[in-house]
Amino acid sequence: MNAFLLQYLPIVIFLGVGAALGIAFTVLPTIIAPKAPDAEKLSSYECGFNAFDDARMKFDVRFYLVSILFIIFDLEVAFLFPWAVSLLRMPHAEAAYAFWSMMAFLGVLTVGFIYEWKKGALEWE
Repeated sequence: MNAFLLQYLPIVIFLGVGAALGIAFTVLPTIIAPKAPDAEKLSSYECGFNAFDDARMKFDVRFYLVSILFIIFDLEVAFLFPWAVSLLRMPHAEAAYAFWSMMAFLGVLTVGFIYEWKKGALEWE
């Protein structure tokens, strides 16, 4: 039984070291860091200028549409490069399946892009 439990010793050590580092990195800054608050440090900072309105105000829908547009192109780039590299090393049958799977994925992204375009997310006044 002891030999069986010794197999888990590296995992227990890893979890212990991880927990100790996590606690140390959380507690030590509160002890070591200098505390000299002033009005400038306590003020809100928002994109290079002072905050001028309530943080709970409603945003224009274009901000959400731009974030969706970013996600669309971010996903496309994140999946397209590794796919293109691995496509060259695949056998012909698998490469055809992978090609059409990626075309379906890009089709879904194109539908999202057309939705963004129709909603006017690319046009700013």
